[in-house]
Amino acid sequence: MPNSHKFKTVDEYIKSFPTEIQPRLKEMRKIILDTVPNAEEYIGYNIPAYRLNGRPLVYFSANKQHIGFYPMPSGVAEFEQITGKYSKSGKGTIRFLYSEPLPVDLIKKIVKFRVNENDPS
Repeated sequence: MPNSHKFKTVDEYIKSFPTEIQPRLKEMRKIILDTVPNAEEYIGYNIPAYRLNGRPLVYFSANKQHIGFYPMPSGVAEFEQITGKYSKSGKGTIRFLYSEPLPVDLIKKIVKFRVNENDPS
């Protein structure tokens, strides 16, 4: 897994991983951007990141066995009863194993929750 290269774009990040992982990363990206088309995509902490209204929204990363999804601690806590089946390694992290389909509806719910949290009004 790449770790020392400083990525400039999400495309560059995705292309740096083995071809069998890339479709999963592209799917994660699509879920986020379909849910929040006006989110700004960037690289933060050297992983794909999204912000709205100038504030961080969610991040994701590729790991050996899973995709790490980082919707901030509040995004994990709000859906704790639903995310319990996914292993968590920190209060702001959810892990989606490559061996299982991505839980699209759950990811969308979490992203929408974070959008509402980021709303400055």
